[in-house]
Amino acid sequence: MITSEPVGEWFWEPAPLVDPADGGVLRAVGLLSGLADVLVACGLVTGEGSGSVVLSDRRAMASPLFSLHNVRVEPGAGFGAGVAAAAEQAAAVQLLPDRLLTLSLKLPGEWTEYGIGRRAEKLFTARVEVWGEGAVLLVLSTYADIWLTQDLRERPQPEVAADNAPRIAAALNQISKLTESEIDPGDATKHARPTPDGFADLLVEGAEYDDSWGTFEVPVRWKRLMRLVPGGSAAEDYESSTEHPVRYARVRLGEQVVGYLWAAIGDEAAGYEPRTAAGDAAFEAGVPWVLSLRSLRLRGFDPLAALSELLGTPDSGGSGSAVERTVYEAASLDALEELSGRY
Repeated sequence: MITSEPVGEWFWEPAPLVDPADGGVLRAVGLLSGLADVLVACGLVTGEGSGSVVLSDRRAMASPLFSLHNVRVEPGAGFGAGVAAAAEQAAAVQLLPDRLLTLSLKLPGEWTEYGIGRRAEKLFTARVEVWGEGAVLLVLSTYADIWLTQDLRERPQPEVAADNAPRIAAALNQISKLTESEIDPGDATKHARPTPDGFADLLVEGAEYDDSWGTFEVPVRWKRLMRLVPGGSAAEDYESSTEHPVRYARVRLGEQVVGYLWAAIGDEAAGYEPRTAAGDAAFEAGVPWVLSLRSLRLRGFDPLAALSELLGTPDSGGSGSAVERTVYEAASLDALEELSGRY
């Protein structure tokens, strides 16, 4: 399953910079590029992604001195190429004491699960922080449970882990060699416990929380979507949860399914479930459909009629997304939420 918050993180602290004013940007780009190259070599990411560069005064982090986001990283161009130009612009502002330079990458990845190819648009994120005083921190985060011996609903998946865990273990070892520093597994998350070579065996240790997917991830996704919607979760919306079966239609952005528009059979609930594997686009594409549902409710449509009204229509706001005409049925909203998180 694919999450919107990290399943686990790992940290490295390479040797501090001798002269941050001269080498901060160069060091950051080199570390980030090297880490990404390791992930490519281990078959974990696809060689593309997007990056960001932020230079901040730590006394006013909310107002960066320089920021550039969604820098496209193209396959074959080298992971540092797209970010390096932006980093050079940040360098002109200068990395001085009390300042923090942060370079980040969002990295798509592909894997095989029970013989079927899968893809997530944000399988990993990588981040390097360079402090004006010279300290350096490298962080790798993953957003999938394919490394775990049981999934986020506590169902055993030892075969999936056996296929994927060795690759992440190899990558973590190579990154430690690249940085010439020891790996520091992050704290246990709501989903799993990172270790120096991957994750603890949940079939032996057991999960810290029951059904971490339903308990934590589903509410986090809903809150993230509502933060993007003008007015947030307004009183004019349909109910956001139901115990009844639901009907749903897929929402596409080009050839990619980014989410599911749904309506309950039997009560006043309807909404949109982002397909987490589609990455940030899944949440952004949901905004116009949440607003469309809100408008239809104010016009007196019941949930199923509202869903029917939107079938086959494009987003009037011009995002490029559209609702398919075919309607499916799920036994519960919980079943649809799981579908939206799996692939």
